Amino acid sequence: MKPGWKWLTVVCCGLGWAVPAWSGLPVAVDGQRLPSLADMVERVIPGVVNIATTSHVNLPEHPLFSDPFFRQFFDLPTLRNRQKESRSLGSGVVVDARNGYILTNHHVIDKADAISVTLRSGATLQAKLVGVDKETDVAVIQVAAKGLHAIAMGDSDALRVGDFVVAMGNPFGLGQTVTSGIVSALGRKGLGIKGYEDFIQTDASINPGNSGGALVDLSGKLVGINTAILSPGGGKGNVGIGFAIPINMARQVMTQLVEHGEVRRGFLGVHVQDLTPELSKAFGVPEGIGAVVTRIGSGSTAYRAGLRPGDVVIEANGRPIHGAADLHNVVGLSQVGDRIAIRFVREKQEHEIQAVVAKPENSQIKGDKIDARLVGALFGTDTDEEEKQFIKVIKVIPDSVAWRAGLRDEDRILSVNRMLVSDFVELAKAVQSDKRQMLLNIQRGEERFFILVR
Repeated sequence: MKPGWKWLTVVCCGLGWAVPAWSGLPVAVDGQRLPSLADMVERVIPGVVNIATTSHVNLPEHPLFSDPFFRQFFDLPTLRNRQKESRSLGSGVVVDARNGYILTNHHVIDKADAISVTLRSGATLQAKLVGVDKETDVAVIQVAAKGLHAIAMGDSDALRVGDFVVAMGNPFGLGQTVTSGIVSALGRKGLGIKGYEDFIQTDASINPGNSGGALVDLSGKLVGINTAILSPGGGKGNVGIGFAIPINMARQVMTQLVEHGEVRRGFLGVHVQDLTPELSKAFGVPEGIGAVVTRIGSGSTAYRAGLRPGDVVIEANGRPIHGAADLHNVVGLSQVGDRIAIRFVREKQEHEIQAVVAKPENSQIKGDKIDARLVGALFGTDTDEEEKQFIKVIKVIPDSVAWRAGLRDEDRILSVNRMLVSDFVELAKAVQSDKRQMLLNIQRGEERFFILVR
């Protein structure tokens, strides 16, 4: 042993050897090269791009300087809109080299006036926006270039907890960077990040700037789009908890964005809730399985297909349903006209139906289309934090019939003539149930009260 050398015994895959501590791991043992990600990374990383955006924000002026009289009195020059230029960095993944389509996050290019893409070669291209979906945080941009390198899409449904994955992106603007880790969890929901959540959780380092980058498996297949990190205490660095959008979800969204420039979501007209252990026992299903139907819109596709309140949905299109969010995702990522195979439990017996995803209802309707006693009001539908649909008053014309009856903007209609209402069909039916009077249960802010309209 040479003076000053220190030796360590390293064990890998059942093999032991002594190596100098200063030398790092050897490249081979008994003539066998150690496993490396280098070949895969070299093949895949040209498909990961850096994205830079530029946006302009109008700066507010002091109220005095915006007053024409004040400016004239003090002989001040004419105001010009002051703007602040804002820049941000992120990542993207080339998924279609021929057409130049790049997947990224909506929040990476949100409000951007200009989007530039820098390739592995260093070339910078101007990109155009194809479409965005805020609800899943997916965006598609396009560049006109030859010789792009696309990353092949994998199957995120085939991932298992413990699988090795590699994250690629542009953290902190450093340029293309590679980190590795494992799949820490699957199907993460309820994080409050986006409307449709089914995240892959990984401990591969994801930092600001990695958003929109690639999460690949060891074969180099794209399995996710890096999106967010959990950083306690308001920090911005990685602590080993990162999230990626499954590529199967991103692929579905991308298809609609390319075809329509937007996601055209349909609906089934069904409202479900999670099951507690007590409810699971009462409905005769195992704990952690299913979502119970609480309400179904009259005449909705779910109702016509045979679903009823009290049914427990356990599977949709072959995907196990563990809670309300799972069914919400299946329906929300389906296109109008798609058929959804639904398995459910009713009175402890399993059944299966086919429901067609329908076009969303007319989002607004004037009061006079429902009843003369509601003239002057404009109604719409919305959903609350539990994804339950409700009817709200969008606008009431002052001194109109509806105004004099007591309706105001932003009122929520809970029931009419003691009948719960969540869509326009139910509203019209309830209103017509009593021609003499109309008893409205209203929620205004945190207050609930009744209004009697004759």
